[in-house]
Amino acid sequence: MIPFLIESALLTHGLVSISQEELSRRWPRELDAIAWVDGGNVVIGTMEEFLPFRARASQLRRIDCDRLPSALAEGISGTLTASGTMAVCRERHIPLAVTCGMGGIGDIKGEELCPDLPALRDIPVALISTSPKDMLDIPGTLGWLKAAGVQVLGMGTDRCTGYIFSSADVPLSGAFAGDRLPDSRPLLLLNGIPEEQRVSDLSLLSQGVAAGKQAEAEGRAYHPAANAAFDRLTEGLSSRIQLDSLIANGLLARRLTEHA
Repeated sequence: MIPFLIESALLTHGLVSISQEELSRRWPRELDAIAWVDGGNVVIGTMEEFLPFRARASQLRRIDCDRLPSALAEGISGTLTASGTMAVCRERHIPLAVTCGMGGIGDIKGEELCPDLPALRDIPVALISTSPKDMLDIPGTLGWLKAAGVQVLGMGTDRCTGYIFSSADVPLSGAFAGDRLPDSRPLLLLNGIPEEQRVSDLSLLSQGVAAGKQAEAEGRAYHPAANAAFDRLTEGLSSRIQLDSLIANGLLARRLTEHA
């Protein structure tokens, strides 16, 4: 049994400066458990199998756990978000999903309460994430999870200090330093980007948010537009550190499940 799945939304729409060739070169082969939907079929594949799908990025939708049943029924192709990946894990009895920046509570149209949060409460699959995204209400997001009974543990720390920026400082349920995936559910493990590697200019956050809101007003997706703005404003740094973080989260998942 595959012990974890890696979401495909960031890999497809979020890494503007990362080429197909760089993804192929840098992706660890032990993380070839990427999940996506093609023509209404769930695919779990390698990076080399995923790259031709990624090349169709402009044609692909983002599929969360709420949209997954209709996407499968209607033959839609799209990338899986964190909650969509968790839903696939549940159907296939896979205990762990891997993402990077997760959704939460905010003012993004249609995502005032991102499906990632109810999924963590209701789907008996653990999630490894870096952090809720910086443009969200991180204290409100983590407070919602706490009230919903989700245990949120930080890898080596008991605080969440933001995603690609140092944008927050919120206490968690506790710190985790084990070498096996905990059995308890609901469970979220946060594996933050080291603060010295993040984008240091916090003023850029508002510019990325503005780009996302402009896309939203034009009927386009918020997150790809915000990520593209961050990429441009940081000369590609935001894409590089997000890829590094997703790989780190995947390697953590592999370590925690290698004896499962």
